[in-house]
Amino acid sequence: MKFLLGTLVVLATFVTLCNSQCYFIPNQSLKPNECQDLKGVSHPLNSVWKTKDCEECTCGQNAISCCNTAAIPTGYDTNKCQKILNKKTCTYTVVEKKDPGKTCDVTGWVL
Repeated sequence: MKFLLGTLVVLATFVTLCNSQCYFIPNQSLKPNECQDLKGVSHPLNSVWKTKDCEECTCGQNAISCCNTAAIPTGYDTNKCQKILNKKTCTYTVVEKKDPGKTCDVTGWVL
């Protein structure tokens, strides 16, 4: 039980210290209680949704804000290895370019 509690504290601290990759889209909807995303889909004001590209978006009065939810690998050999995003699980794996069956060492992750 102590191990679980300690793990949760560490994870909560990690999430708090992370800087998400976010962007904003001005709300240009003609209706006052909704936002229209870049694909033309309308969302109710103050709603939150996830995209197929592993982003979480929020409809605000003046803008839609979207943030990446997948941790991005850093500190790996970019000449030898490549990152691959699994859109179903919103996770990256880093594999060798010449042999995608072999994983590469990663020294850091950015959210």
